[in-house]
Amino acid sequence: MGTYLETARLTLRHFTADDAALLVALDADPEVMAFLTNGKPTPRAEIEERVLPGFMRDYPDLGVFAAFLRETGAFAGWFEIAGDRSAAELGYRLRKEFWGRGLATEGSRALIAKAFDELGVERVWAQTMAVNTRSRRVMEKSGLTHVRTFFPHFDDPIPGSESGEVEYAITRR
Repeated sequence: MGTYLETARLTLRHFTADDAALLVALDADPEVMAFLTNGKPTPRAEIEERVLPGFMRDYPDLGVFAAFLRETGAFAGWFEIAGDRSAAELGYRLRKEFWGRGLATEGSRALIAKAFDELGVERVWAQTMAVNTRSRRVMEKSGLTHVRTFFPHFDDPIPGSESGEVEYAITRR
């Protein structure tokens, strides 16, 4: 499938059903999944039956996109800009070996620019656990500002959920 977006260091493209193994490996890392599932991996069957089809449902303009390093072609993770023209959610998940290099910020900024300049989105938002300081920093460096802290109920809370969730956003204005 063709390129959706390029940055200085990343190429983003649509996911295909053939990408399941990439997601299985990404979600198998306990540190990558620490603030999502308390480190538990996503089972392959769930990726194939629910996750990948969900990623692909909003294409061609919105959705979740596979991210590869332009220089080496290595799978870096994924970026999301999904929702509708009034509000789209920004998301990202990178392989641990690519943390701390500014890739999450680079990809996020490019998606925000595309959302506003090409897709006509009015508002981009993101959320994470309040204790996920690395992700919060990416949101801030990408131009989003803190909107609220809230405390949803979780049937199976993970450590840190007692501190709540945070929402960040930026509008086209």
